[in-house]
Amino acid sequence: MFQSMDNFRLLFLLLLLLIFSFSSFADGGSIGVNYGRVANNLPSAVKVVKLLKSQGLERVKVYDTDPSVLNALAGSGIKVVVDLPNELLFTAARRPSFAVSWVQRNVAAYFPQTQIEAIAVGNEVFVDPHNTTRFLMPAMKNIHSALVKFSLDDSIKVSSPIALSALQNSYPSSAGSFRPEFIEPVFQPMLDFLRQTGSYLMVNAYPFFAYESNSDVISLDYALFRENPGVVDPGNGFRYFNLFDAQIDAVFAAMSALKYDDVGIVVTETGWPSKGDSNEIGASVENAAAYNGNLVRRILTGGGTPLRPKANMTVYLFALFNENKKNGPTSERNYGLFYPNEDKVYDIPLSSEGLKNYRDHENPVAGGSQRMSKNHGSGNVTTSVSGQTWCVANGDEVKEKLQAALDYACGEGGADCRPIQPGSTCYDPDTLEAHASYAFNSYYQKKGRAIGTCYFGGAAYIVSIPPKYGKCEFPTGY
Repeated sequence: MFQSMDNFRLLFLLLLLLIFSFSSFADGGSIGVNYGRVANNLPSAVKVVKLLKSQGLERVKVYDTDPSVLNALAGSGIKVVVDLPNELLFTAARRPSFAVSWVQRNVAAYFPQTQIEAIAVGNEVFVDPHNTTRFLMPAMKNIHSALVKFSLDDSIKVSSPIALSALQNSYPSSAGSFRPEFIEPVFQPMLDFLRQTGSYLMVNAYPFFAYESNSDVISLDYALFRENPGVVDPGNGFRYFNLFDAQIDAVFAAMSALKYDDVGIVVTETGWPSKGDSNEIGASVENAAAYNGNLVRRILTGGGTPLRPKANMTVYLFALFNENKKNGPTSERNYGLFYPNEDKVYDIPLSSEGLKNYRDHENPVAGGSQRMSKNHGSGNVTTSVSGQTWCVANGDEVKEKLQAALDYACGEGGADCRPIQPGSTCYDPDTLEAHASYAFNSYYQKKGRAIGTCYFGGAAYIVSIPPKYGKCEFPTGY
């Protein structure tokens, strides 16, 4: 009997362990994928649904309401976001009867067998060259009224994806704000609508674009969720370890400035191209695999952003396939996770199960932020919240790395290193950490304190209380 009891206890403990390990993944966010079809060589919708299920994907977003796709998704258990295209905004805004018939034909006819959970009314309307912005809110309201008519409003949410270009400011995150010309006519009524209907703001966020345009100041590791010293936001005191979180928090800050802290965000598009033109810096298979793989880990293992730490996120990767008929640069045709023959462009997990054995070839930082205090060597350096920031050397780094970074800053980097020459005002204390800190800060200030300019391969970090090395005063700008 005692042996049986011991066996029972052992089995019980193992069961608890399994439940705990499962919940550690289950408590995270959710990953979906955008199923674009601007191509002439894609598999049938039936095959696509089988592919989605084989990868453990439980959400998909489409850019229309094609019957073959919606029928193929019926009974699959996959949740679906459908789209009312920009070209239909004018009619949906002006004619409530059109909105009713559109919902009846394209949504009600398939629900609930096809688990439509949201309607994206338009896509990045603010950058639409056909000037459809003024039709957005009337169209959203008419589509929602149509859902009410069919008693679907509790099950299906209405929103509209915005690009980050809708922000006036996005750096630092704490200064995030919407473009002023859109606040009164669009954002305030939209956020009111989302609050009243229990919906969320759809956001398309691409760290790739920021890195491509600013690769000289943004660390690639920072963009790819890899280990890096982070970037301190002087406005909120958070240290960000990835650009994705920083971009999303800029949107949260813009919403907060308008007093909509209770409205959530779903990231309806994000991704990284596996191929690009010669001027598309960072577009490669390796970087695409790192970004998307580490993002999946970041989302599925839970946690929100520094500003919304308890808000687990739903994120839709862009895109399922490479689409050979898309216009624009080479990258536009190379965002896919899969080739049209269903082979993987690169191998990353897309579900919690796949994460168990996943390793990026460099160790990623899971995400989030830290408020940090450090005291290194002879410098009294503490990070806190203030309106100014400085860049200082990491005294724990090996001397060879610090020296190489110092040589770069004073040479090719163009830092003003005259004050740390023998006999000059900041020569004392004559230590590598003190001299490197002065040079790093000079470079950082000259570059306008831009993201990634206080990195030096991990040999530096940002502080927001003036550094003190002997009697040397560090400049705050040039």
